[in-house]
Amino acid sequence: MAIFRKQIDKVLGIRVLALAFVDALIINAAALGALLTRFEFHISELAESGFVEAYLRLAPYYTAAAIIVFALLRLYRSLWEFASIDEMLNIAIASVLANLAGVILSLLLDIYLPRTTPVLNAVYLFLGVAFIRVLYRVLRSRRSRPIHVRRPTMLIGGGASGAMVLRELQHSEHSQNRVVCIIDDDLQKQGSFLMGVKIIGGRECIERCVGKYGIKDIILAIPTASAKNRREIVAICQKTKCRIQTMPGLYQLASGQVRVQELRNVAVEDLLGRDKVQVDLSEIGGYFAGKTVLVTGGGGSIGSELCRQIARQKPRKLIIFDIYENNAYDIQQELRHTNPELDLEVCIGSVRDGKRVEMMFRQYHPQIVCHAAAHKHVPLMEDSPNEAIKNNVFGTYNVACAADRYQAETFVLISSDKAVNPTNIMGASKRICEMIVQVIGRNSNTKFTAVRFGNVLGSNGSVIPLFRKQIERGGPVTVTHPDVIRYFMTISEAVSLVLQACVYAKGGEVFVLDMGEPVHIDDLARNMIRLTGLEPEVDIPIVYVGLRPGEKLYEELLMQDEGLDKTPNELIFIGHFNDFNEEQLMDALNELKTASENNDENIRRMVQSLVRTYHPVDGGVCQTAM
Repeated sequence: MAIFRKQIDKVLGIRVLALAFVDALIINAAALGALLTRFEFHISELAESGFVEAYLRLAPYYTAAAIIVFALLRLYRSLWEFASIDEMLNIAIASVLANLAGVILSLLLDIYLPRTTPVLNAVYLFLGVAFIRVLYRVLRSRRSRPIHVRRPTMLIGGGASGAMVLRELQHSEHSQNRVVCIIDDDLQKQGSFLMGVKIIGGRECIERCVGKYGIKDIILAIPTASAKNRREIVAICQKTKCRIQTMPGLYQLASGQVRVQELRNVAVEDLLGRDKVQVDLSEIGGYFAGKTVLVTGGGGSIGSELCRQIARQKPRKLIIFDIYENNAYDIQQELRHTNPELDLEVCIGSVRDGKRVEMMFRQYHPQIVCHAAAHKHVPLMEDSPNEAIKNNVFGTYNVACAADRYQAETFVLISSDKAVNPTNIMGASKRICEMIVQVIGRNSNTKFTAVRFGNVLGSNGSVIPLFRKQIERGGPVTVTHPDVIRYFMTISEAVSLVLQACVYAKGGEVFVLDMGEPVHIDDLARNMIRLTGLEPEVDIPIVYVGLRPGEKLYEELLMQDEGLDKTPNELIFIGHFNDFNEEQLMDALNELKTASENNDENIRRMVQSLVRTYHPVDGGVCQTAM
C-alpha cells in the first residue's frame, strides 16, 4: 500500500509540475499580449518603447509570484475533469491577485510599465488559464469514454437533480450511457437544452422517443416527484422494455454524492402508492438517547431493524430478547460491527415464559419496551390457533405486565392491519393484544400504545421475497386471487413509525399510518416480472391459487367506529380503541389461557366471544371484508 501511495504521489507531482510549467508560459504570454494590445498590435512601436526589456527584467519575479498565488488558491489541487463555476471563480481571483503582486514587484524593483497593462494582463491571464483547464477536461473526457460504445439513454427529469445526474453521466469515466434526450413534464422547460441535450417533451413522449432514438436505458432523476407520479412514469417506461434505473435519493443529490456506480435498477419499493414516511430524527434521537431499551423478537424482520435504528440513537443499553438464537446471534454480530460503542445485551427466551420475562425486567429495568415478538404467518396460525393465542396474546400480557410492574416509561406493541375486522386467528389475537395494552395502561404510570400497519416489504414470510424466488426459478408466480389488494410499507418505514410512536405516545393510542392507495397483488407480481426485463404470461406464467385459510380480499387499517386524530406528522394518525368492559376482558383472558394451554378445539369460538369483530368463515376463507 505504501509503495502504491508513493506511485500516486509521484504521478500527481509530475502533473502539478507540468501544469505549473504551462501556467508559466501563459503568465508571460498574457503579459506580453497586454503590452502588445496597449500599442494596438504595432510590434515596431512596442519594440522601440523599451517596455519589453523592462518586462523581461520583471518576468522571473512576477512569474514566481503568480505561481505561488495559484498554488495558494489550490489551482493545482482541483480535479479539472469536474471543473465548474467555482473553479472558474478561483482562476479569476488568482489572475487579479497575481497582477496585483506584479504591480507591487514593479514598484519595488523600480520597473515602469504602462498603467493599463495590469487590467489587460488579468483578463488575458484568466482566459488562458481557464482555457487550459477546460481543454484538459474535454480531452480527458473524450479519451476515457469513446462515444460510439455508449448506450443511448433517456433521462427523465430536467431540473437541478437531472442536471447533476447528466453532468456525472457525461464526464464520469465509469459511465456507459450517452444521454440523447430528456423528458420533463414542465412545459416551460420543453424545447430547451440542458448541457447540449434537448428536453423533448413530457411523459407522453416516452414511448415515441424510445423508438425514435433507439433508447436502451431510461434513468429517473426525479427524487422530489410524488409516489403517484413516479409510479405512473415507471408504468409507462415498463412498456418500452428498456432497462429502467434510478439515481440516489434526494439527500444524496443535495450533498453532491451522485456517482454512476450508484445507479440502481428501479425496485418494487419505488412503486408504492404513497410518499415515503418521514419522521423527526431529532425528536427520536432525543427520546432514546441515554435510555435502556428492550426489543422483544429482536432477531426478526421488524425487530432487527428496530435494533439497528435504535442503536444509532445512542441508547444507554440495548437489550435484544428472542427465542431463536440464530437470528439473535446474527443481529448481535451485525451491531457489534456497526456500533462497537453500543452497550448490547442479548437474551434468549420466550415471551410465553413469564418467569424468564420477569427475571429480565428485574435485571435490566428497561425504560422503553418495543414488543415485536409474535407469530404472524396467517395460514400457519390457522392450522395452529392455540399457538397464536399462547404466543401473541399471553406473550404480550407477560411483557406488558412486567413493563407495568417495573415502571417502564413507554411500551409499544407492534400490531397489524389484520386486527381490523379479523377473519383469521392471527388478526384476532393481535386485536386482543391491543385490548390488553389499553386495559393495563389505564391504571399504569407506563405509557402503553400500539402501532398498526400493513404488510412489510421484504419481511420474512411476505409476498415480495416469495415472488422474487419464483421469478428467479422461471415461474410460475402464484397469486392468490386476481382482485386481492394489500397496503404496503418498507421495513425502515414501519420501524420509523414505531420509534415516532414512542415519542408521541401519551397512553391508549393506536397509531395508524396513512398507507395511501392499496396495491393489487396481481399488479405487484406483474410489475416485479417486468422490472427483471421479462414479460408476464409470456416469459413468466402467473397462476391464481385461491385465497389461503384466514385471508380476505381487502385489508383495513381502522374500524369505522375508531376516530382519527392528527399528529405532528401528516402521515401518522391516532385511532382510538372501542370501549369494552375491562372486567369481562380479564375474566375472558383467564378462560382463554386455560383453553389454549389445553389446546382446546373450540378456541376460535372463545376468541370470537371476546373480539366481536372477529368473523371466521367456514374453511377459514373470507372472500370480502367490505
